Amino acid sequence: MDNNANIDWGNLSFGYMKTDYNVRCTYKDGKWGEIEVTDSENLNIHMAATCLHYGQEIFEGMKAFRGKDGKIRIFRMDENAKRIQRSANGIMMAPIPEDLFCEMVKKVVKANERFIPPYGSGASLYIRPLEIGMTAQVGVKPATEYLFLIFVTPVGPYFKEGFKPTKVAIYREYDRAAPCGTGRWKVGGNYAASLSAGERAKAEGYSAVLYLDPKEKKYIDECGPANFFAIKNGVYITPKSGSILPSVTNMSLQQIAQDLGIAVECRPIPLEELAECQEAAECGTAAVATPISRIDDVEEGKSYIFSENNEPGEITTKLYNRLRAIQLGDEPDTHNWVTIVE
Repeated sequence: MDNNANIDWGNLSFGYMKTDYNVRCTYKDGKWGEIEVTDSENLNIHMAATCLHYGQEIFEGMKAFRGKDGKIRIFRMDENAKRIQRSANGIMMAPIPEDLFCEMVKKVVKANERFIPPYGSGASLYIRPLEIGMTAQVGVKPATEYLFLIFVTPVGPYFKEGFKPTKVAIYREYDRAAPCGTGRWKVGGNYAASLSAGERAKAEGYSAVLYLDPKEKKYIDECGPANFFAIKNGVYITPKSGSILPSVTNMSLQQIAQDLGIAVECRPIPLEELAECQEAAECGTAAVATPISRIDDVEEGKSYIFSENNEPGEITTKLYNRLRAIQLGDEPDTHNWVTIVE
């Protein structure tokens, strides 16, 4: 690709596109090394590396945006830095220092500046930090060497519908994560565990699966690759559970709700409470805030309807618009969430 002019920014899918550079750093002999910038898309991994056999793999997802003023903004990368550290500690990996993480994020975004979609396109630059265990061993124990890398790719909306309500399914026979397991950390295995249910949902006309708690099947858990929230009588409610990945987007939406005078409750949500909710949505870096029109409890043959006319709810729309405006620099960043890349 000679220049970025031949990219159809308005019709980007949420997929991988080769960009110019990625950045890498290796942990060896108890310390992190120098940052390497490379144009190679490939990794040289030993066939006995712990990432391949014992799942020592963690990752993050973040976005950079180009504002109307032409400035490049990265949204809340400090929170992603903290979360990947929690994931690393959770599965006995070497945590990447926050300052090194942030330096590498800024470096890879700047190096691929020509791939940042223009303001108004609805697209963004997706940032994918990844850490893997590299030590060659067959014993089940943590690696001593790790590779941390970040690549970027321009993306459109995660759901092809964009900011339009989608249908979601509940299948009681699937669990995303175990109680007291790895659900609260961003490890690849959680997503592998969701593939079977996710593919079934797509085949049956749904955008995602809403999982129930893995212990009792009574409470709302995660919504496929995203967190879940609902609006009940003007209150923002979102599930609290030890098996849910803490979403940076959900945390941001809760703060925005409070800024707008909307009460927030983070607590266990019984499934039947959905009948008392007026709006529902899935939220995350990729999904942003995607409205849900209906949730079908497939085995029980019961449906919860949130949008009769297939239009987003008023409060979900307000939250989505405010979040996007902060990310793009259209509204003041009163909470210092945005990092401007010079």
